[in-house]
Amino acid sequence: MLVDDHAVVRMGFRLLIEAAPDMRVVAEAASGEDAVRVVEEARPDVVVMDISMPGIGGLEALRRILAKAPAARVLVLSAHEDAMHARRTLKAGAAGYLTKRSAAEALIEAIRQVCQGGSFLEPQISEQLAGQNRTPEPLDTLSEKEFKVFIALASGQSVQEIATVMSLSPSTVGTHLYNIKQKLGAANSAELALIAMRAGLLTP
Repeated sequence: MLVDDHAVVRMGFRLLIEAAPDMRVVAEAASGEDAVRVVEEARPDVVVMDISMPGIGGLEALRRILAKAPAARVLVLSAHEDAMHARRTLKAGAAGYLTKRSAAEALIEAIRQVCQGGSFLEPQISEQLAGQNRTPEPLDTLSEKEFKVFIALASGQSVQEIATVMSLSPSTVGTHLYNIKQKLGAANSAELALIAMRAGLLTP
């Protein structure tokens, strides 16, 4: 099953996957909510999904998919090339993590590996994770909602903008912001942006 909010991206991956003799796409979904609804009926062996989607988002969708279809293996295919996103998806239950700039053969190989019960990590991400595992990462203490707010704030969005996009009240976003600063030891948004850049979550 393919899960991505861009129809053109899904079409490209469908053509690529169905060119492999041992694979076929049994379902598609344009959002996390759609994926959760469709997965039980489609019963895919592998779910190939993006994590940056509107609505409940990819990580929450990943958890709900695995709750509804525990036998499904989830391969995350993301535009994020940092280890932090990979680590959070693996923690949520993904069997593999691949970036969208990977070669077509890598996607097919990754699908085969996770389908056979293995796991797949892009080599570059794997190296980053190995380096990070040696030191505790304060960003790991953020909850899912706090992590999303953190990325948005570090990217320069205002509390009001985040509240609108995430369907939260500005006071709730303010509470998240307070907790984020406490957990990361940051005094202001500039320091949050610096932390995000050091973690490879933002490009300078």
